[in-house]
Parts: sequence; C-alpha cells; structure tokens
Amino acid sequence: MNGKLRIQALPAGVIRNFPVAAVQYQRHWGEFHDVPQIMFVITGGEHPIIVDSGTPPPEYVREHHGYDFHRTADEDPLTTLRDVGVDPEDVRLVVNTHLHWDHCGNNHLFPNAHYIVQKDELLYAVDPAAPTRPAFENTDRICPPWAAVVNRFRTVRGDAEIAPGVEVVALPGHTPGSQGVLVESGSDRFLIAGDTIDMQVNWEGDDRLEHIPSGSFTNLLDYMDSFAKMDRLGAQVIPSHDPQVLTTGEYG
Repeated sequence: MNGKLRIQALPAGVIRNFPVAAVQYQRHWGEFHDVPQIMFVITGGEHPIIVDSGTPPPEYVREHHGYDFHRTADEDPLTTLRDVGVDPEDVRLVVNTHLHWDHCGNNHLFPNAHYIVQKDELLYAVDPAAPTRPAFENTDRICPPWAAVVNRFRTVRGDAEIAPGVEVVALPGHTPGSQGVLVESGSDRFLIAGDTIDMQVNWEGDDRLEHIPSGSFTNLLDYMDSFAKMDRLGAQVIPSHDPQVLTTGEYG
C-alpha cells in the first residue's frame, strides 16, 4: 500500500423526477425526487480501484429505460476521473456492487481491469426473473453492459479481501449477489453500500423501521439479514444515490 486509502465520490449525472417509493420501501407514494448517479474511486493503494462504473450516456438511458437522465460535460466519467488524477488504463480492479445497468454501465472504460462480482450475482444476471430483466439489461432489445468484458470478470463467494485494506462484503437482498466494499482508512472504516443503502434515510430509518429497504429487491429476508450484518461491521455507511455523498466528496 502506498499510503492511506481514501474514497472519492464522482458525479455521473442525475435522474430527475424519480419515484421516492422506488428507493424507500412502501413510503412516499406519489412523490418524486432527483437521484444522483455516483462512481467511486479508491486511491492510496498500488492502483486505483473503481467501485461501480456508473450510468451509460443520457440518450441511451432515455431510449432504453425511459428515465429523465441528465449528465453535464463535467460529469462525464472520463472527465471526472481525469479531474481526480486517475487514468482508466491504470485501474486494475473494478468492483460492481451489483449488475444493474446504472452500476456497471461504463465497465468498458477500463481496458486493464478485472471486475469483481459475487458469483451469485453473475449467475442470476445471466437469466434473471422476468420482472427484473430490464434492470439487468438482459432483454430481447438490449444486451447487458457487462457482457463485453465478461472474460475479465473474477467472481467471489461471500466476503473477500481484494487488496490491502479493501474487502468486498456480501449483502444480498436488493439483488441475489449485492455486495458492499469495506475500506480501512487509518483508524476509520467505510462501507460503500451499493443499492443496499440508496439514501442516508435508508440507513437512519424512521419510526417504523430501524433501516428502510429499497423499494426494489429480490429477497426481503436476505435484505434484513444484510442490515444486521452491516450493523455488526460498525463502519460509516456511504449510500449509492444520496446527494450528500457528492457534497462530502471524499472519505478517509
């Protein structure tokens, strides 16, 4: 390890007027909000590590998913990486917390990387249940964004260290193979939670639940077990789609 690890949250665009109920289970029906898309980069080790490569271009998202997605020139993935001094060719590991289209849409940008995913996630994404096919972009109309680099996927089962101070942590529920990334940064621990925690409110909970699941999941019982596991980790949780994450910008 070359130094203290740090996590940088990079903007990758915004989906406007997204249903709140889609990210907060059985809450706020009929309400809408803007949801940022975020790519994370871990630096301070031998090579930068990407966590979730982000969303495809706006015109693609509008055509294939129908979302009102916007991305400024300053939020282009190659631009944001350059702005923090990361060359995509230097990246050796990309972690996909899961294989939904908005978390692996730019995997192709990293020509020298291997891609870390839970084996259960990859197996499910190859033949997902019909209601979840669009989220995995595995339909008659579109091909999954990860398919072009599937030969460079490296699967894990459960928790596994992938670099000094960096561990993937299995958190099934949102999808069968959802995972987080636990980063040890000096005396601090951070958990990049993927869509297990979309917004800070999901983690903080309310008067009905200690933690609020996403409105999208494949197994609610697994989801609740993953919450319990996160409690035991005792790390600072970093949500995947919360504007405050971009405001903070850097962890560690």
